[in-house]
Amino acid sequence: MPFHIVLVEPEIPANTGNIARTCAATGAHLHLVRPLGFQTDDRTLKRAGLDYWHAVQVHYYDSIEEVQQKFADNRFFYASTRAKQYYTEFQYEDGDMFVFGKETKGLPQALIEDNINSCIKMPMTDAVRSLNLSNSAAIILFEALRQTGFSSLQ
Repeated sequence: MPFHIVLVEPEIPANTGNIARTCAATGAHLHLVRPLGFQTDDRTLKRAGLDYWHAVQVHYYDSIEEVQQKFADNRFFYASTRAKQYYTEFQYEDGDMFVFGKETKGLPQALIEDNINSCIKMPMTDAVRSLNLSNSAAIILFEALRQTGFSSLQ
């Protein structure tokens, strides 16, 4: 089973394009939760994903609840600077879902509170509020791939 990247209301097309390229390289599925801050035919989005869009399974939803219902048997991890645990403190399994919020606000507070035991963060200094969305997705996805022996890439 592939890993899954879920972007809740992404705003910057270049970030989504970069994440799509990472998904193409790793076999991860990309799930986009509306509203999106761009059109999916946006030139910047297409350019950031280069010519790899054909290699990405992209799914669209109207709410995070819709994603949670469709993948009720999968485990969800919610990336947030407000999490209490580092992303390296979990043992990931094939099929896990990694959820990221919009660039300017992150995930809704209620979603974090309802799922606090599966919220993950990356260590960083106080000099910045957060890492770039596409970098964060890649860091967490590659940790999950490392933990599973890169089995989905062989």
